[in-house]
Amino acid sequence: MARAQKLDLRLFQQELATRLASKTAAQVESSRLGFAGAGRQWLIRLSDAAEVIAMPQVASVPLTKPWFLGIANIRGNLHTVVDFAGYLGGPTLAMGGAGSSNRMVLFGPRTGELKVGIAVERVLGLRNLAELVPAAPSADSLSWYSERWMDADGGPWQEIDLTRLARDPAFLQVGL
Repeated sequence: MARAQKLDLRLFQQELATRLASKTAAQVESSRLGFAGAGRQWLIRLSDAAEVIAMPQVASVPLTKPWFLGIANIRGNLHTVVDFAGYLGGPTLAMGGAGSSNRMVLFGPRTGELKVGIAVERVLGLRNLAELVPAAPSADSLSWYSERWMDADGGPWQEIDLTRLARDPAFLQVGL
């Protein structure tokens, strides 16, 4: 079963790469990766994310905050893994096994030298900003929040800046 999921994820990434290659620079800039976490819908710039992978095996680290899941070996490189919902103060992500929709979004090179991934409930695919309407910032805006959007159904989407998140002192302080 895990092998089938790996093939599906690989197929998803190949299709995404093919679709992005056929887009112009302006179209890519207006696209965002959508994901669900902490009971909300989020957007990130494609240039902020290196890739999206199935949740890897994570080695826990003692004396760290509950939202710091630990360290994962991704193709020979150690990445820290942060539970996005837990970091926001919500319930921690239930780490599912085979068949789980949980994913890890790896921070891209634009975010700096940190090897970090955020664990999210599920990836919702690409969203075109032309199909969204700008909305007023939410009352609970954090320093790493970017624009806020509404979709055609009135659903809110909060865009986040992974570069600013990667520099947030609270995000960097994982020890108890």
